Amino acid sequence: MTPLEQRCRQTLEASWTVGERDGVPFSYTRPSPGRYRWQWYWDSCFAAIAWRHFDPARSRAELETLLAAARPDGFIGHTIFWEHPVSGPRALYYNVIHHDDAMTATIQPPALAFAWLVAVGDPALEPRIVAHHAAISAQRDLEGDGLLWILQPDESGCDASPQFDPIWQHRAQGLPGFVELVRSNRKRGFRIDAVRADGDPVVCEVLTNVLHGLSRLALGLPSITPALIARLYDEPTGLFLPAVMPAIDARIPVTWTALAPLALPDLPEAVGHRLAAHLFDERRFWTPVAPPAVALDEPAFSLREHFGGLRRYWRGPTWVNSTWLVWRGLVRLGYEQQAIELARAITKTVSREGLREFYDPHDGRGMGAEGFAWSALALELADRRNATAGIRVAHGQTQPLA
Repeated sequence: MTPLEQRCRQTLEASWTVGERDGVPFSYTRPSPGRYRWQWYWDSCFAAIAWRHFDPARSRAELETLLAAARPDGFIGHTIFWEHPVSGPRALYYNVIHHDDAMTATIQPPALAFAWLVAVGDPALEPRIVAHHAAISAQRDLEGDGLLWILQPDESGCDASPQFDPIWQHRAQGLPGFVELVRSNRKRGFRIDAVRADGDPVVCEVLTNVLHGLSRLALGLPSITPALIARLYDEPTGLFLPAVMPAIDARIPVTWTALAPLALPDLPEAVGHRLAAHLFDERRFWTPVAPPAVALDEPAFSLREHFGGLRRYWRGPTWVNSTWLVWRGLVRLGYEQQAIELARAITKTVSREGLREFYDPHDGRGMGAEGFAWSALALELADRRNATAGIRVAHGQTQPLA
């Protein structure tokens, strides 16, 4: 094994947990045993993709465990508490309705079908996956165009990203008012229709819909990429920005999610090249370990991990999953040298620093939690052929890999 493979396998093995709850077996990769012990939805999707390099059976077991947590209608929450319900102070800001709930009532970006296609097989042949994605669409497609809306910043997976500051203001994640937001939404059963009816913000967020779009393509469903462009693409700047209801006048800071549609295999090349130009701008995103979570020229960019004693993530450092997603787009668009540079920086950084939650975009210093499983996605960047894993293009149309 290479040093990178050794690092990744050791972390994945150390994070693997197996057990049983009420007669239901589970096995999954803890995102970071020292800090995150439960099963997080999109962490498991990314871990399953990483496991395919060592043990495809664990890829399947990881995603089967997500499916085992599904409600009868197919809904799978943001976090599943296999060993015991959330307790103590965390119960104040975890999105559970009742103190003994085994799963949160909110979502993360719906990546399950995409991860299944990359790591296991055809998700369209698994009725539970089809039901899951149908349930998410039924609940969160508010305008009938296929795009999903979220009711809290953490549903995006990017938690305290500055893009949410002008939307939720003092109730943004990582601020004291976030507890108030959770409490208010708990009273409404975390139902997005009730949130919207009360006039509180709901957001059509870019990254959520990129992973939703990848999963739809994996299932062989019609693409939402045209709708994504129509609703979220800002033609004057050439970036993708979230839509908000009710509309706000405040400017939304530019974060890496503005570039996330690079991962969509059917994104028009003209749009992709404009996004790539932003990525390659050294004043904004093209750092030695790219891309930072927030554009360098944004006032909100910071490498701090704590603000007022509270953790606020996604405000500056580079994450491996975001690099992996934009890297896939660079390979597709033919930016060979830049794709090599991006991949080399991440693989060298992870090999040197170990699997950390995120990294300093300037010098690659490891930051956040240690033994962070999804940073094993660095393995994907080690071979450019992985950039099209799970996707093929036939007759000009993006199709799921059979």
